[in-house]
Amino acid sequence: MSGVTMVTVSEDDGVVRLDRWFRRHYPQVTQGQIQKLLRTKQIKVDGKRAEASQRISAGQIVRVPPLPERGSPMAAAKARKEAVQVSQKDAEFVQSLIIYKDKDVIVLNKPSGLAVQGGSGLKRHLDGMLSALRFEKDENPRLVHRLDKDTSGVLVLGRTAAATAKLAEAFRSRDAKKIYWALVVGNPEMKEGKINEAQDRLDNYNDRNAEWHYLQSVVFYKKNWTNESKKQLEIAMNMDPTNSKYSTAYTKLKEKIEFTEKQFKS
Repeated sequence: MSGVTMVTVSEDDGVVRLDRWFRRHYPQVTQGQIQKLLRTKQIKVDGKRAEASQRISAGQIVRVPPLPERGSPMAAAKARKEAVQVSQKDAEFVQSLIIYKDKDVIVLNKPSGLAVQGGSGLKRHLDGMLSALRFEKDENPRLVHRLDKDTSGVLVLGRTAAATAKLAEAFRSRDAKKIYWALVVGNPEMKEGKINEAQDRLDNYNDRNAEWHYLQSVVFYKKNWTNESKKQLEIAMNMDPTNSKYSTAYTKLKEKIEFTEKQFKS
């Protein structure tokens, strides 16, 4: 058990809920323990009683009471992940991918063939090399978005919680401009169109079959209405459960929504 300490919230923390700030800096403490410490007024903010949902920001002072040294299984798992030892070869490799770095972000040139996150049968992935990108920081950088394994391109990492939240919001709101290039065989026929025109055509179409709902999901996705797009894909799958195009699109969209929500809350 450590003694009482007064901790000043740093700019790197951004604006964050008090309980999330605690779990970030003291992962050995469970949510239940945080709630109890708050009820008994052992945790305070600027000398006043605080709530778990209270949002704190840089410059505020948090009273941190004596805390248990031993952590929960979840905290232990997180600590093991943070402490993953990266081989010298992988460390040099991932550091060679850096094309920009400052106190807030790291930008990588991800090659084709390298998975961003682990999965079934994937032992080597970027997420497992993040500890080699800490440099002067005390924590691993965080993934802001993803690229498919076979896709090469720019990948942005947030070096602090505050930077990660701002970057994730930029991607979520589409303030971040993304450009994709592809190599094709032959010359594709160029077509132009507008989302509103596509919606008008769909509205005038009488046969609202599975393909109609799929196309409606595409229009919603282009408008950044991801939840509405997801609902349309669910309808398309229910109407034609054998069509792998619908299920594949649904899986990718669901993963994107979950990933964005996770990064935004971190």
